[in-house]
Amino acid sequence: MSLNTRKGPHTVSRITCHIVWVTKYRYKVLKGDIQVRCRELLIQICEAESVEILKGVVSSDHVHMHIEYAPKSSVSSLVKSMKGRTSRKLQLEFPSLKEKYWGSHFWASGYGAWSTGNITDEMVNEYLEHHRRDNSDNSNFILE
Repeated sequence: MSLNTRKGPHTVSRITCHIVWVTKYRYKVLKGDIQVRCRELLIQICEAESVEILKGVVSSDHVHMHIEYAPKSSVSSLVKSMKGRTSRKLQLEFPSLKEKYWGSHFWASGYGAWSTGNITDEMVNEYLEHHRRDNSDNSNFILE
């Protein structure tokens, strides 16, 4: 998949974001085999969801990912999928986690998400201002 654009039958896009989520209670349990397995699971999930991992880090108590995804996907559904599947698999495969997590929740509630991209707000505004000024036939309707 190209780092530049994603092409569909009727779309061209490049939607990227930086997402972060943490372990419940910020316990530093993502170490050794658990950390390696978490990484493997995230890669598998992203492949299944047609998500490209641009960069990512599995730290001892949180995950950072910079991803590119299809316009049909939503960040919330992608994070839900990643957190849910990794939680279930890690708790099944590593019974020692039950000492810290007596419930079924491995990850803390919520996540952080920030859009990223190859253009700035300023660039978009300049582009739109150009179209606003180039309105010789009054065909543009200005939204503001």
